[in-house]
This record gives sequence, C-alpha cells and structure tokens, in this order.
Amino acid sequence: MTFKIGDYVLVLDEDLSGVVKKIDGDLISIETKDGFVMEFPHKALVAKKQDHLLKHHMFSFEQLSTVVSEKEHTSKKKSIKVKPKERFIPPMEVDLHINQLVESTKGMSKHDILTLQLDTAKRQLEYAIKKRIQKVVFIHGIGEGVLKLELEYLFGRYDNIRFYDANYQKYGLGATEIYIYQNVKSK
Repeated sequence: MTFKIGDYVLVLDEDLSGVVKKIDGDLISIETKDGFVMEFPHKALVAKKQDHLLKHHMFSFEQLSTVVSEKEHTSKKKSIKVKPKERFIPPMEVDLHINQLVESTKGMSKHDILTLQLDTAKRQLEYAIKKRIQKVVFIHGIGEGVLKLELEYLFGRYDNIRFYDANYQKYGLGATEIYIYQNVKSK
C-alpha cells in the first residue's frame, strides 16, 4: 500500500496512530495526536479512515440529533445512598410462619391464617416505620405464593418503601426484604 502526506495511519504492534507528514523512501514520518513526530518503516503502518469521516458516513445529522435528544431525556435510576454506619446494621426479621404466630391453628380456616399473617406484617411494618428501622425481612416461606402476593400488594400501598427478594443464601426463595426510605416528603 502506498501512503501520501495527510493520510491517517495506525502503527502495527503499538498503540500509536497519526498523520503522515513526510515520506523518505521506506521511512515514513507521522505526527501523533500529542504532537510527536516519529519515523516508521513502510511495512509497520496501515492506513485508517479518520474517525470524523466514519461518523459522517455512518449517521445522518437527523439520526445523530435524535440519538442525542434520547440520551439527554433518559432519567438516571436513583441510587440508595447508605451511610457507612448503616451498611452493617442487620435487618429486622419478621417470621410470618403461622406456627411462629400462634400455638395451634386448630379451628382456624386458611382465610383466618392469612388474615393473621397480614395483620402481623402490617403491624410490624408500621412499627419499623415509626422506629425508623430501614430494613425489614419478612419470612413468608414458599408455599403456594398467596402470602407473598398479598405482602407485595400491602407493600405497594406505601410510597416510602421498596421491596425485593431477600438474600437468597440466607433465606432461599421464601423471604421478601423491604427498604424504608427515611425523610420522605408527604404529598
């Protein structure tokens, strides 16, 4: 390949590129983007299209402006900033298994059991909000998923709460952790 002055070239086996400034037989002098002039043998260089030419051929101005406007309007996810002392505070745990709530389920229907579990969850959640406890893990077990679904409905009614599956290594699939945002302005 023949080079001419003004060509943009890459140096093989090195992280260098630049513009051809001088050709002297087999030696070619290039100027890097940092302004250094360096000489290389002809076989150590390869031609490359300049980036601004590539961009011109790849995108029209309308496409580019559309992409830029989309990037400007995307909102960033809010990250939870946790103070160093709060990172290691273990969450409050609430076990909603019925055998942890009552001595015996004799005479209780499934509806009665579910209602008791949900009332306990709501009461513990209100307590955590009142006492400014930021993390609570509700242990509900796997079962048929009815209690988990009802808990998600309950938690969804609060604006200052985010809920997600609790630590799998510790609780398996049978627990939901909630994070209670502090100092939330009321509407």
